[in-house]
This record gives sequence, C-alpha cells and structure tokens, in this order.
Amino acid sequence: MTTPLRLEADPEDKNLVILQSLICLLREKNILSRADIEELCATVQRRAAEPASDPMPCQNGAVREAAIEVAHIGDYIGRRYGGKHRRAL
Repeated sequence: MTTPLRLEADPEDKNLVILQSLICLLREKNILSRADIEELCATVQRRAAEPASDPMPCQNGAVREAAIEVAHIGDYIGRRYGGKHRRAL
C-alpha cells in the first residue's frame, strides 16, 4: 500500500488538485511514463535553479514550491504505479 501524497502548498489550491489528479490519471492510462514524470521534475528543478534564464518568469518562491510539489508527485507516482526509470545519460 502506498503512503498518501502530502501537500506542501495550500491544500485548498484547486489548480494543484487538478494537476495531481491529471498526472495520476495519465499515468494510470499509460499515456505518461515514469520517465516522463522524471523529466518534468528535472525541468521544474532547472527552472527553480536558474530563474534568470527562465523563458516564462515567475516568482522565485513559487518556482521553488513548484519544484518541491512536482518532486512529491513524482515520488508518489513512482511508488504507486512503478514503471521504468529514465536512463541516465
């Protein structure tokens, strides 16, 4: 049994609930692979690490929170659905 997903951001945020549900649904339908989710995590972390070169700038705090949330979502999806990891380059 998997552990429930804990939210670091505001649990009342409707966008976050929709995003989490959508990612889980896409993974259940095998439209999104675990490697895709890992790539998403890496992209968000890259944006958080390099805010000056971000093509779609947003607040630094929001970017860091987004990186944490995507990492939590990725961990949850990995434990719940498993799948193949992205190959290290």
